[in-house]
Amino acid sequence: MKHYQIKKILLLLAISCFWATSLFASDTVRVVIEETVIDQDTLLFVYGFAEGVEPWQTLSITLTDEKEAIIEQTPMINKLGNWAVEALDISGFADGSIAITAVVKNDRGHIVAQTDSNTILDTNFSLIGFLNQHFALSIFLLMIVLLLLGFPMKIPLIAGATLGIYLLYDGDLSQTQFMIQQMMAGIRPAALIAVPMFILSADIMTRGKSAEKLIDLVMAFVGHIKGGLAVSTAGACAVFGAVSGSTQATVVAIGAPLRPRLLEGGYKDSFILALIVNSSDIAFLIPPSIGMIIYGIVAKASIPELFIAGIGPGLLILLLFSIYSVIYAIVNDIPTQPKTSWKKRGMAVYHALWPLGFPVIIIGGIFGGIFSPTEAAAVSVAYAIILEGFLFRTMKLSDFYATALSTGLVTAVVFILVGAGAAFAWVLSYAQVPQHILGMIGIAQMGQHGVLFVISIAFFVGCMFVDPIVVILILVPIFAPVVNNVGLDPVLVGTIITLQCAIGSATPPFGCDIFTAIAIFKRPYIEVVKGTPPFILILLSVAVALAFFPEIALFLRDVAFR
Repeated sequence: MKHYQIKKILLLLAISCFWATSLFASDTVRVVIEETVIDQDTLLFVYGFAEGVEPWQTLSITLTDEKEAIIEQTPMINKLGNWAVEALDISGFADGSIAITAVVKNDRGHIVAQTDSNTILDTNFSLIGFLNQHFALSIFLLMIVLLLLGFPMKIPLIAGATLGIYLLYDGDLSQTQFMIQQMMAGIRPAALIAVPMFILSADIMTRGKSAEKLIDLVMAFVGHIKGGLAVSTAGACAVFGAVSGSTQATVVAIGAPLRPRLLEGGYKDSFILALIVNSSDIAFLIPPSIGMIIYGIVAKASIPELFIAGIGPGLLILLLFSIYSVIYAIVNDIPTQPKTSWKKRGMAVYHALWPLGFPVIIIGGIFGGIFSPTEAAAVSVAYAIILEGFLFRTMKLSDFYATALSTGLVTAVVFILVGAGAAFAWVLSYAQVPQHILGMIGIAQMGQHGVLFVISIAFFVGCMFVDPIVVILILVPIFAPVVNNVGLDPVLVGTIITLQCAIGSATPPFGCDIFTAIAIFKRPYIEVVKGTPPFILILLSVAVALAFFPEIALFLRDVAFR
């Protein structure tokens, strides 16, 4: 009797263990379908994971359309439990719902885990689907069409960002809140305060006598040499660039008074216009440079270091332009101007001392660590008001009001561009457009010089068509990760980008400085661009020299900040 009871107990224990083991196994085996994607209307991708699957158990995926056509697949499960069915041809399936079943079976064919999902196949043409498949091309085509229709640049930027949001969120325009957030974030950096203040100080000096006194100073010392008038023009652009930081302000302030003198001196108008337009590029490099401020904010680079790094390339361009001007004067037998007496030179220096205080305040203050670029901008505005309002007495209170109004309008345009550019750059980044573009170029396999070459071409070509600020806002975030990966100095890259933007803005077909010159001098487009090729070649040669000899830009930076 005892033996019988023991056998009974052992039998019950064995049955319980078997039942518990099978129950435990069924609980720990799990299969999940995570993602289903249909690409190009014919290729299906299914991704998922499985847990607790033993080697003798198998996973099978069954797909069934509404007409009961069936496709079965047996994907492998990797060590992490992930599985995938990739690029499965479903061209034979009918439009409608596709049922997806994932099943794990044991060696006896019994189901130990199962899950179901579905997706929708729709091979009919969909405009949104087509635009999504060609995301970047759709946005850029919209922007080009709007530009050709004559809309200002801010409209194509905002429209491109809005279309991107619409496509990214499947037509849900309520998500444009993200675009508004990015626009506000784009104009939030404190360093941007320097931009309107530098614009205001440049506008005050342009309306006053500062520009004229700087021109007289340069003319007094180099006006008598062969090609002296042209050299004086380039020199005046460099000096005024150290005051204004704006290429267009330099074209207005220096070009307007010097063009008549150059015409009287025997220079061809095509050479004069090209000299003025391209010499204004020096203003984009010599601090304070508005382009460098925008780059420094977007790339999170040191703006004071960028300012100092721009001095070397700016002076090199001035030297090369002066050499070319002398050669041009010799070849074309341009007559020389009378030599200025030392007394008149002394008077020119005396009258120009106060305007020369601008570069001393800006460069010296930043170089000496006395104040930041934003503080330097504020000081330059106060200095301009004191100079033109109290010392020279060339401006009344009503003139300052008109100048402030003009600056406000320009600043509004700049800040709208900055905000719209930030939103547009965010949309491109969110959609991973930069990664696709850079992958197509193969930039990841390039060295430092290859990366600099691609960056130079991109910014040069971009600024031939679009405002430099917009190009910086869009392209800098695209190239920033690559610059960091190859170990390039962001200050060097910023200097090269600023130079390329300056070159592009003075290069046909749509460089913004060209149209500024057309508006100011009222000359036809062909005449303005006719004499530009030699100057563009000089500027491009400086850009190449910067890539191979970075010390041109970084020497003064290292002296000041290292």
